[in-house]
Amino acid sequence: MGNGKNILIVGGGYGGISAAKKLEKKYKHNDDVTITLVDKRPFHTLMTELHEVAGHRVEPDSVRVPYAKVFGASKVKVSLDTIDSIDFGKNQARSATKVYDYDYLVLGSGAEPNFFGIPGIKENSFTLWSFDDAMKLRYHIDDVFEKAVAEQDRAKRQKMLTFVVAGAGFTGIEMAGELIEWRDTMCAKWLVPVSEVRIIVVEALNSILPILEEDLRDKVEHYMKKHGAELLTGTAIVGGEPGLVKLKDGSALATSTFIWTAGVDGNTWADGLGLSNGPFGKDAPEGKRNRRGRLLITDEIRSVDHPNVFPVGDNIWFIENEKPLPQIVETAVQTGETAAHNIIAAIDGSAPKKFKSNFHGFMVSVGGKYAVSNAMGIKLSGLFAMAMKHIVNLHYLIGVAGFNQCWEYLKHEFLNNDSGRTIVHGFGSYKTRGYWLLPIRLWLGLMWVFEGINKIGEGWLNWAQGSKSGWMFSSGIVQSGVPPAADDLFGAAEDLFGSVAVEAADAVSSATVTVNTTFEGVWDFSRTIFATDGAVATWFRTTFMDNLLAYVPFQGFQLMVVLVEILIGLALVGGLFTWWAAAVSCVMCVIFSLSGLFYWYQLWFLFAGILFLGGGGRAFGLDCWVVPFFKKWWNGTKIARRLYWYQDGPSK
Repeated sequence: MGNGKNILIVGGGYGGISAAKKLEKKYKHNDDVTITLVDKRPFHTLMTELHEVAGHRVEPDSVRVPYAKVFGASKVKVSLDTIDSIDFGKNQARSATKVYDYDYLVLGSGAEPNFFGIPGIKENSFTLWSFDDAMKLRYHIDDVFEKAVAEQDRAKRQKMLTFVVAGAGFTGIEMAGELIEWRDTMCAKWLVPVSEVRIIVVEALNSILPILEEDLRDKVEHYMKKHGAELLTGTAIVGGEPGLVKLKDGSALATSTFIWTAGVDGNTWADGLGLSNGPFGKDAPEGKRNRRGRLLITDEIRSVDHPNVFPVGDNIWFIENEKPLPQIVETAVQTGETAAHNIIAAIDGSAPKKFKSNFHGFMVSVGGKYAVSNAMGIKLSGLFAMAMKHIVNLHYLIGVAGFNQCWEYLKHEFLNNDSGRTIVHGFGSYKTRGYWLLPIRLWLGLMWVFEGINKIGEGWLNWAQGSKSGWMFSSGIVQSGVPPAADDLFGAAEDLFGSVAVEAADAVSSATVTVNTTFEGVWDFSRTIFATDGAVATWFRTTFMDNLLAYVPFQGFQLMVVLVEILIGLALVGGLFTWWAAAVSCVMCVIFSLSGLFYWYQLWFLFAGILFLGGGGRAFGLDCWVVPFFKKWWNGTKIARRLYWYQDGPSK
């Protein structure tokens, strides 16, 4: 292997990220290979989800994955910079302030909207091809509704409440689907009749979503029309003016919101690098005609001009099965992985491989509640297709930034989505204020403190009295450290919570008997959840207690139980490390339940513990100050960064 190899990746899109992850995995322990990714932004953008941000379904952070999360403590160095030019002869990429030397270059500069040279379109339309585009559109639509409410001129009001989407491909249909759902929300907010809002999709072809099968297209068309969208297929747009979209038949649509999603071009920056493009113009074969900025590559994902340059993603031109590769996410990911493989082959001297696509299918969402998909030959629609889309997104995110980012995705899509625009509606989004949980937190904490104190009063720390915990072991099992004189204490069926709980059980039994004289009870809450001599308790006792904890001196075991109970209680009362205290509380409840010593009327301990796993300690608790401090410390550790075990986000 050669020494001092520098790999430079320009662009942190799907292709650049895929290449960087694969290269880092191979060379993470090799100091002779450096990997640098250059991007002008500090985050990777989930381009396929931009419509959700533009349509105000999710918050902006849902489509931004910080590079600090993506690469964590890996060897990939991220440089926030803009490459202005590349000298392929000297193997150097230059920005305004820096020169990047490379041995191998991955070009993932992405694509741009294609306006087909139609006059007035670029100047008078919104696009949806970047995070900035999505935010600009989001604020604009919000502003339009607010202003339309106060507009008294009927024609101006109608113009403001008309939304035109040009293009019925994936992006156009998904954006229109978001508008359909957001329309209902905004109309309810501003008391605007839904009938006043028009959502129009204009498509030059005779059908929407031409890449999908006819039956799936029909389902999408039916759903959109049912929810009030207008689909103008076979209708070409020939021009644009401020507030006006001109159609080929001579008519025009007056609108304040014209969204262009009708085409994808190459990349202007890539077009200016001087690399070979695919065939241009009318002399190119039909169906294989390149557009500006798509770079011609070999079947090893190399530039035809320079074998150490690897263009990937949307800015490549490659014919496979008589068709150019589509500009979709799977193309970017798979070309990025192939480029990384062949860079590794060049460095290690192994065999390169030829690119072969392996597309798994397509899916398109129409808002947050409906979708259609054809993944691996399985056609789905409605809830199941929407669930499939979420699963695909989670699969991608777990490879990019681990379980932490998957959890962030689920929070944005479901748990923090208070608009109800999800397949689970609003069931997962309602939250309880922490101060309402304060009384039960204090009560649960006091109960644990008293249980520990009661055990001290019962002699659990008085070693001369022998074992007080023998009831958790099988008959005949002698704990380490138990004096022979105390052997007769084993088998005594003391309750988990000592004499206090026994008295409570007697009281409940008495009450049950009294009530049963007039009403036959349907459930005896004074019984243990699992019988002490039953199959579950016997299995747990013989598997764990007899085989493991019997070797722990009874003094240590009893001291541990007392301290854990008191510490759980004090932590809950003080609101300090509430999550951990609640987790240990739940574990203790499960252990005592499996031991056959936990009663049905005590089960509230477990449910209350689960409740506080949601972070109820910050209400009038020390966690308000302590948790942020430890989160910041933990998120900066190497293990958290390497394994993506972040609490919220990285600290460095």
